[in-house]
Amino acid sequence: MPETIFSRILRREIPADIVFEDEHVLAFRDLHPQAPVHVLFIPKQPIATLNDATPAQAELLGRLLLAAAAYAKAQGFAEDGYRVLMNCNRDGGQTVFHIHLHLLAGRPLTWPPG
Repeated sequence: MPETIFSRILRREIPADIVFEDEHVLAFRDLHPQAPVHVLFIPKQPIATLNDATPAQAELLGRLLLAAAAYAKAQGFAEDGYRVLMNCNRDGGQTVFHIHLHLLAGRPLTWPPG
């Protein structure tokens, strides 16, 4: 998989405001937030797009979701609500080709998103 900005963040070559980390997942604040809370959750194992994920990586994908939910609960906004989304490929809005979840919260979120 090609080098990405997320690879460099994982190696601590680029600073990031890290808010969560475990063996499988790293989460940090988005540099261009779209809501008062905008955190990116990335797997430490690089996968370019959701289309590239395999059944063997199902547990890792689940860990991303559970990490986002745990963060929302720990930060106290889980009950008010939040949005978790993943973009896939260019037309889906993906700009960094290392899968990642966006967690958005801190204001009412409308639908459709954009």
